[in-house]
Amino acid sequence: MTMATVGRSMARRLVGTRADEAPSKWAIFGLVSVGTFMTTLDASIVNIALPSIAHAFGTPVSGPIEWVVIGYLVVIAATLLSFSRLADIAGRERVWVGGLALFTLGSALSGLAPNLALLVAARGLQGLGASLIFAPALALIVDAFPISQRGQALGMNALMVSLGVTAGPTLGGLITESLGWRWIFFVNVPLGLIGLLVARRVFTFAGGARARRFDLRGAVAFGLGLAGLSLGLSFGSEWGWASPAIVLILAVAVLALGAAIVIERRRRDPLVDLGELFSRRLGLPLASFLFSILALFSVGFLLPFYLEELRGLTPLAAGLLLTPYSLGLAVAAPISGRLADRGHAGWLGPVGLGLAAVSLGLLATIGVSTTPVDIVILLAVSGIGQGLFLSPNTTAVMSAVPASQSGTASSLVATTRVVGQALSVAIAGAIFIGLGGAAAGAALAGGAAAGPAKTTLDGTFLTAMHAALLVSGLLAAAGAAASLARPRQRLVEASYRG
Repeated sequence: MTMATVGRSMARRLVGTRADEAPSKWAIFGLVSVGTFMTTLDASIVNIALPSIAHAFGTPVSGPIEWVVIGYLVVIAATLLSFSRLADIAGRERVWVGGLALFTLGSALSGLAPNLALLVAARGLQGLGASLIFAPALALIVDAFPISQRGQALGMNALMVSLGVTAGPTLGGLITESLGWRWIFFVNVPLGLIGLLVARRVFTFAGGARARRFDLRGAVAFGLGLAGLSLGLSFGSEWGWASPAIVLILAVAVLALGAAIVIERRRRDPLVDLGELFSRRLGLPLASFLFSILALFSVGFLLPFYLEELRGLTPLAAGLLLTPYSLGLAVAAPISGRLADRGHAGWLGPVGLGLAAVSLGLLATIGVSTTPVDIVILLAVSGIGQGLFLSPNTTAVMSAVPASQSGTASSLVATTRVVGQALSVAIAGAIFIGLGGAAAGAALAGGAAAGPAKTTLDGTFLTAMHAALLVSGLLAAAGAAASLARPRQRLVEASYRG
């Protein structure tokens, strides 16, 4: 029996179909979601292992080592829009499979890297693979499901993204402690190889719209602009917002994005249809999504400082106390998807982000003696609010463009998420650092303060954190308003495969 025969036999068992059967829509969903989970997980799983990686290569924990994380995200931000057009032209399934192969190779090379430079380069290769996976992912799900189940599927996909983001630190800590940091990357290899075998059975590899042309100039301009924007936002607080390097990076990003707008307006077949992008039909749900990321991603950034530095909890205890947010989202997202499928999408988005805005406002009142139960409830409510919002809003984005351009819509969602995460940390970090919260937290973590001095530091820390959370609450409220203003849309049937 040849290896190819073994692979096909394994694929048939994994997806539960015979050679003469059409692939199940849930098999397609499962395969795409595993890829989404793996690539999202790798954006956060490395953070906790950075000290071990730095020690292994004899480099400081800050500085060049941060490129192991930042390089991965910058490559994704720079290439998503370009790869969405490539997916629409060459075929979404081919691009997704190519991305999984590249991601698997990048994972293996990352685990084998003998020095920091090669590790960063391998992470960049991983980022290219992740971008090829992200770009057509939502479009593949939309293609596979009928309108009556699309909201449910997109809600469950949003759950996979959330699990990938939130599970990273916990899984990274367990793997690093038990097996070593290299296994953070090696665990992707068998999963990737199995995914490639299963993809041969699940996907039909339909052709794309080959009549469309690839917009090389627009791709370069958008790539340079989005890479510069992500890079500047990621390092702004550390390098200083007025530092020459940050000013230059952000200036180049603005100029490149401006050039991209000029290029796209002159093309008959643009990479991004700017008229559609700035329309109420597409622009408002994307704006709502951006506001939701700006508001709620900051919670995961700020609360660990509060729990560990002010309250003195261990990282493990702090991580466990933050899990109710993910659990709330996990419960709400599939329910929201089903409700959206039944015609209730109009109120789910505004109510969800409104609920999140209220919970963020209440989180901005927590203090030194707030009970863990109160924190758990507020985080769970925030997660429920986000879960209610995500599925109908994603459905609105995907239905705002023709089926032939759903790859572009998919990449717009992913690009908004990546840039929004960087911008969220930049905004929350600037407020928190600017009002003295970071310095106060570092002093409290040192344990030297006591009596009146500790009380003063506690007050400074809480004032800074409360201000950042209040701004996050206002951003969530703005997202709710944008969602409320979104026009009702009639879903367009895509190439549902049954």
